[in-house]
Amino acid sequence: MDNKTVLEKANLAIAKGDYEGFLSFCTDDTQWIFVGEQVLKGKEEVRKYMAVAYTEPPEFEVEKLVAENDYVVAIGTISMKNKEGRAVDYSYCDVWRFRDGKMAELKAFVIEKT
Repeated sequence: MDNKTVLEKANLAIAKGDYEGFLSFCTDDTQWIFVGEQVLKGKEEVRKYMAVAYTEPPEFEVEKLVAENDYVVAIGTISMKNKEGRAVDYSYCDVWRFRDGKMAELKAFVIEKT
C-alpha cells in the first residue's frame, strides 16, 4: 500500500472514532509536532492526546493530498470540540513522514479559523 493510501485509511479510522485503528498505521516511536504548541513522542503520548482532544471524532475535509517519496502533505479543514464542548473550526497543513509504510512523524500547522 502506498503512503497516500495509508493516510487515507488512517483518516477513515479517525472519522469513525477508531483511534486504535488509526494508531495501527503509526510507528511505535511516532512523533507529532504541533508547531508552536507541543510535541508528542511515541504512540502512548498520541493515544493520551486523542483521549482528550477527540472526545468525539473530529470532522475534517481533506482539500489536497500530495505525496512524494517518504512524505504526504494534507491540507484541509478540521472541526473539533473544545473543553467547553463547543465546536471550533481550524485550517491545517499536515506534513507526514513515513517509514516502512507507517506514519513516523507529523509536523502539523493548525490555525483557528476566524
